[in-house]
Amino acid sequence: MDYRIASIKGDGIGPEIVTQAQKVLKAVGEKYGHGFEFMELLMGGASIDVNGVPLTDETVEEAKKCDAVLMGSIGGDTRTSPWYKLEPSKRPEAGLLGIRKALKLFANLRPAYLYPELKEACPLKEEVAARGFDMMMIRELTGGLYFGERYTKEIDGVMTAVDTLSYNEDEIRRIAIKGFDIAMKRRKKLTLIDKANVLDSSRLWRKVTEEVAAAYPEVEYGVMLVDNCAMQLVKDPAQFDVVLTENMFGDILSDEASMITGSIGMLPSASLNETKFGLYEPSGGSAPDIAGKNIANPIATILSAAMMLRYSFDLDKEADAIEEAVKKVLKEGYRTIDIAAPGQDQVKCDEMGDLIAQRI
Repeated sequence: MDYRIASIKGDGIGPEIVTQAQKVLKAVGEKYGHGFEFMELLMGGASIDVNGVPLTDETVEEAKKCDAVLMGSIGGDTRTSPWYKLEPSKRPEAGLLGIRKALKLFANLRPAYLYPELKEACPLKEEVAARGFDMMMIRELTGGLYFGERYTKEIDGVMTAVDTLSYNEDEIRRIAIKGFDIAMKRRKKLTLIDKANVLDSSRLWRKVTEEVAAAYPEVEYGVMLVDNCAMQLVKDPAQFDVVLTENMFGDILSDEASMITGSIGMLPSASLNETKFGLYEPSGGSAPDIAGKNIANPIATILSAAMMLRYSFDLDKEADAIEEAVKKVLKEGYRTIDIAAPGQDQVKCDEMGDLIAQRI
C-alpha cells in the first residue's frame, strides 16, 4: 500500500527530528511492503522567511491532498526572533492554529506513558514513579479562548484586553464521543477536567459530556476541577486513564503530563478530524537553543509517526513495530542527552533514528 504524507519540518529542531521519523517510516515500508511518499511543505517561521506568512493557502491545499500530515516543531525564541516583531496573526504559531482550523482538526490526542527504563528521569517521588502511569490526554482544538473574539483597546482611558471563551454543545459532544470511544479501547475510565465552579462554558461541558456518558455504561466517568487535576498529575498520575478537556486547559495539562515522563521529547501527539485524516507532531517545542546541534530527542516524532500508522492508516502491526523498536533501544541503554542519567552513554539525534530504524 502506498501513502502520501505531507511533511512539515517546521522550525528549530523540527527538520532534525522529522528526518529521523521519515527514516523509521522508510524502514517500516521496506519490511511491510508499503510506500511512503513525503510532500515537503513549509509552515511557521520557515514559511514566514520564504512567503512572508506562517501558512499559505497552497500549503493547506497540498496538505488536503495527502493521507496525513507529519510535522515537526513550530516557532522560535520569542525574545530574539524577528518573527515575534510581527503582529500576532503573522507569527509562526498562527500557522499552527490556521492549519488545525483549515483541516478541521478538533481532537488532540497526547499519550503520556512512563517507560520503566526512564523512571530515573521522572521528576516525581520515587514511590510515585514506581507505580508508573499510562494516560491519554484528549484536548479540544478548535474552540475556546484561542479561537474566540479578541481585542485590545482603550476603554474609559484604560488599556483593556479581552479574550472570549466560547463553546457550543455540538463542539463538546463530538470530542466527548471521541474520548469515550478511545476509553473503550483502553482501561474504560474517563475524567472530564473543567472549571465548572466558575465558568459557564465548563458547566455546559459537564452537561453535554454527562449526556454522552450515558451511552457508554462500561466507562467509569468522573469530573475534576482543573486546579485539582494539576496537583493530582504530580501527586498520583496513575489514577488517570483518558483525560478529556477544553483547549486552553488541555494545552497546559498535556505539557505537564508530558514532563512527568522525564522528557517532553518522549511524547507524541495526534490531531484528528471526523475522518481518519490527522496531523501528527511531537508534543515539545522547537527548542531553538539546541537547533542544529544534532542532540534533540527524535523519539516523540517517531512515536507520532507510529500514531499516524495506527489512527490514519489502520496499520496497527506496523505501529506496534515502531513502538517495540523504541522500547528495545531504551532497554539496551541508549539515551539522548535529555533522558540520560549521570554517567550514561549518550547518542546523537541521527544515531537514535538509526538505532530505532535498525530494530524495526
